[in-house]
Amino acid sequence: MLEFEKEVIKLPIDVFRLIRDFISDTCGLYFDDNMHYKLEDRLNRRLKIHHMKDFREYYRFLRYSEERNDELREIMDILTVNETYFFREQEQLAAFSKEILPELKERNKDKKKINIWSAGCSTGEEPYTIAMLIIEDGGFNGWKINILGTDISERVLKAAREGVYKKNSFRTTNLYFINAYFQKQLNEDQKISDKVKRLVTFSHLNLFDILKIKLIGEIDVIFCRNVLIYFNRDARENVIENFHETLVEGGYLLLGHAESLINISTAFRLQHLKNDIVYQKPVKPLVEAFEK
Repeated sequence: MLEFEKEVIKLPIDVFRLIRDFISDTCGLYFDDNMHYKLEDRLNRRLKIHHMKDFREYYRFLRYSEERNDELREIMDILTVNETYFFREQEQLAAFSKEILPELKERNKDKKKINIWSAGCSTGEEPYTIAMLIIEDGGFNGWKINILGTDISERVLKAAREGVYKKNSFRTTNLYFINAYFQKQLNEDQKISDKVKRLVTFSHLNLFDILKIKLIGEIDVIFCRNVLIYFNRDARENVIENFHETLVEGGYLLLGHAESLINISTAFRLQHLKNDIVYQKPVKPLVEAFEK
C-alpha cells in the first residue's frame, strides 16, 4: 500500500457536522455524532482521489462544485448498507401474495395493470422476488405488470440489472424457486431468468427528489423495507408524504418489521391482515370525492 493511502486525514467534529447535515438535507441519510470516525474512515479515500488536503476543502467541493452530484453518488455507494436477500420477511410476502395480490386482481380487472415500486431495492433481490410471486400466482397472464426498483446507489443498481447472485442471497429461498427462475453459472453463481427480469425496471432515484417521484405515476403497492431506519424523523416524514401522494387510493405501503409510522404519519390505516400487518392509503368516501 502506498504511503499516500496509509495517511489518515482527520475529520474535525465541526466539519463532520457540516458534511453530515449536507448529506441529510440532500438525501435523508443521517449520521449521529457516534458515527464521526466511521465517516472519517470511509471518506478519506475520496479526499485522496481528489488530492484534497483536508475535509473543509472537501465540504466546499460537495457544496459548490459542478461535480457535486457525481460525488454524492460516490458517497452513497460508500456509506449505504446493502445487505439483502431473496424472500426476506416471509410473513409479509405471504400477505402480499395471498391477500394483497388477489385484491389487486379484482380491483384492477378492467385495466389489467399493476404498478409496484420497490424503493431502496439494493441489488434487486426484492423486486425480483415480487416478480416471481406474481408469476407463481398464475392469474396475471395478459396483464401489464410494472415493477420499478429504485436506489440511490449506482453500484447496487448495476448489480441488480446484471441479475447474478451468490449463495448468500438465497439463505431463505426454497429450492423450487432456484430451479424454476435461475440459471446456474460456471462459477456456481445463479442468474435470474429473463421471464422474471422483463417484469422489472431499475432506476436511480433519491427519495428526496420530488420531481422525479412525480414522474413515477400512480402505484398500487410500495415496498420500502429497512430504508427508513437510516433517516431522521424529518426525512421520514418527507419520504412518507411522497409515498402517500404516489399511491392510489386503497394502495399498500409495506415497511420493514423494525419500522413503523408511529409519530411519523397519520395518513395511512394500519391493516391487520391474516399473515402480517401492513399500511394502506384510505379510500375517500364517495361524498368527499364528489365535493372535490
